[in-house]
Amino acid sequence: MTAGPTCFGTSKTPALQSFASAMTSVQTHKTKTYVLLFLLVVLGSVGNTILSKGMKDAGNLDISHFASVAAGAARVLTSGMIWIGIAMMLGFMVCHMLVLSWADYSFVMPFTAIAYALVPLLAYLFLHEQVSAARWIGIILIVLGVVLINRTPHRTTAQGIPN
Repeated sequence: MTAGPTCFGTSKTPALQSFASAMTSVQTHKTKTYVLLFLLVVLGSVGNTILSKGMKDAGNLDISHFASVAAGAARVLTSGMIWIGIAMMLGFMVCHMLVLSWADYSFVMPFTAIAYALVPLLAYLFLHEQVSAARWIGIILIVLGVVLINRTPHRTTAQGIPN
């Protein structure tokens, strides 16, 4: 038996190796982009929902007198719910910065609009807010728009070349 070129062996030609590593790199890059987009949407939506819950629990904030501002600040700064929301929003920001370094802004921002569908669902389930039929119709239109955006390439510019 002779050791000819194989897909799994070490006897690949340099061109085949280059092609295989480029394909793996493109797929890995695409996978990382979608994982971060998923995290971005979840962390942003859940973080904002938790932050909203924490602020509602803290009560109305009055900014008419220094004493009321100080009392409101104390309620806000001692709320665990608010700190969890802030931590999630920081995670959202890190994911946002990373994904913007990998994908086009014109792809990322419309894609993250899927959060507009998740937020009312979370508000309905956890904050017991009423969501009207008109809002749900708008949300369906947004989701359809995200599906259309997803059919385009996530990056149209060359890496490392400033625009």
